Formats: sequence, C-alpha cells, structure tokens
Amino acid sequence: MNSAFNSPTWHKLKWPLAALMLVLLYNYFYTPGFFQIEMKAGRLFGSLIDVLNRAAPVMIISLGMTLVIATGGVDLSVGAVMAISGAIAALLIAKGFALPLVLMISLGVAIVAGVWNGLLIGYFKVPPIVATLILMVSGRGVAQLLTGGNHIPFKHAGFEFIGRGYLAAIPFAAVLTLLLFITFVIISKRTAAGLFIEATGDNEVASRYAGVQTRVVQFAVYAACSLCAGIAGLIATANLAEADPSAAGIGLELDAILAVVIGGTALQGGRYFLAGSLMGAILLQTLTTTILTRGVPTQWTQVVKALVIIIVCLLQSEVFRRSFQRKPATA
Repeated sequence: MNSAFNSPTWHKLKWPLAALMLVLLYNYFYTPGFFQIEMKAGRLFGSLIDVLNRAAPVMIISLGMTLVIATGGVDLSVGAVMAISGAIAALLIAKGFALPLVLMISLGVAIVAGVWNGLLIGYFKVPPIVATLILMVSGRGVAQLLTGGNHIPFKHAGFEFIGRGYLAAIPFAAVLTLLLFITFVIISKRTAAGLFIEATGDNEVASRYAGVQTRVVQFAVYAACSLCAGIAGLIATANLAEADPSAAGIGLELDAILAVVIGGTALQGGRYFLAGSLMGAILLQTLTTTILTRGVPTQWTQVVKALVIIIVCLLQSEVFRRSFQRKPATA
C-alpha cells in the first residue's frame, strides 16, 4: 500500500484528485441535491450523472490528446475534426444512408484528418502547432462548405442513441468513454506501443537510433487523436440532433489540453497518465456544472476554471512546492 502511494503515478494524480474532492465537498454543503441520483424510466438522473454525460466528449478527446502530448506534440485541430465528422454524419443520415455506413464514413474521414496531421509532423517535420493549426482553420471551413454554412437537423433514433441513449441506466456516452479508456490502457500497458510513445516524447533522436520507428508512432497517435475527436463529434451531433459546423467543438481542444496537463502529463512529452486526463476532464466539467448551478454569470466560468487550473498546476510543480519548504538555518 505504501509503495502505491509513493509511486510517480500517485504523486501526479493526488493534486487533481484533491481539487476534485474539494469541488465536490463544496457542492455537498452549498448545492442542494447535487449528489441526489434518481431512477426514472430505467435511467439514472442527477447532477453527477449529468457531469459524466457532458464531460464525455472532452474525456474522449483527452485520451487521444494524451498520446499526442506524450510524443511532445499537440493537436489543435480536434474541434474542427468534430465539426467535420458531425457534418458528414448529418448529411449522410439526411440522404438515407444506413447507420453502420454513416459511422464508418464519418470516423473514416476523421482518421484521414489525423493521418494528414501525422504525415505533416512525422514525415515532413512541420511543427505540430503549425500543422494542426492549418487543419484547425481549414477543417472548420470544410465542415461549413459541406453543410452550406447551415444547420443540418435530422431524426434518427439509432444515431441519436449515441448522444442521448442509456445503457444499463447509464448514459451511453459515458459507457463509450469507459470502453475507450480500457482499450487505450490495454494498448499502452499490454503492448510495446506505450513504451514507444514515451520514448519518442523523451528523446526522439535517441529513440530513432535505438530502432523505434518514431515517424510511425507520430503517425499513429495523431490518427488515434482524430479518431477520438470524430467519436466526440458524433456524440455532440447526436445529442443536438443536428449538425452545427460553426459551433461544434469550439474551444474543446483547449479543454482537452488542460485536462491532460491537469492529469499530470508534461507538455514536453514522455510519461503520460490516461486516468489523470479523464480526471482532469471531469474536474473541468464539475467546475462548469457547479458554476452554472450556483447561478454565477456564465462569463465567469472561464475565469474560475483558469484559477483552479493554475492552482492545481502550481501544486504539481516541484519548484513551487520547494519554495514553501523551510530552509535550514545557517550558523
């Protein structure tokens, strides 16, 4: 037990966990009914369930973003990929395509977007922030071109289940997030992929000389990140029952990056923490829900979130913590 609490993973996770506990404790005392969960028509309802449901898109994107940041990169295009996948899905549903084909094409296009990022970054050595910024700008333009700049409403019970449905009384989006998390953990912990990702982020040149195909690693993580963004885009589109290319995914790339950083993954790459990223995403959504339920003006949402994030990041910093340690007295 002591070795578990002294592990690097625990040291990275304890501060975001402590922040989440404090926010939940605040709600316990000051937000009536926040912890109340009810069963209605075979479904669980309540603020905590709502947090998990609304946090699902950011949690899913943060899984892919964690792998990207672990290689020393970043993906600013995930919001645009969300818009593209949602727009394509809505258009195909409107044309009467079968649901399996809708999902395959929408997610296939998302993967192609990630492959494009991986090609620019891994093979042509374009800086990640530049390469993904290109798709961030052009991708949303592509989504607006596909829809003619209009919202595309639809009615499709099967597709809407992705964003609104429940499985075993739990929102399907939350269940899907858990399944993706388990898949990512198995791939990163039970195969050599996790080691290759960390090695690429620690020292790309040395890893290449050691035989690691760093280009393939970068190629794969950006494709995986875009796939996650595509899935998040389908959830957001299904939840609204319409495609909104101008607003879908706006700002979620920053929330995903913040969730990853809060979860203990360093921006310079190397060791990463998938569970920490999910915890960071849940913390961000819990803060947002708390602010809204307390009646705080929405313009304060980002300010409060930023303050909490700054505090958590400072507490994670060894330099900051050492500055508060007592210096030994000199004779």
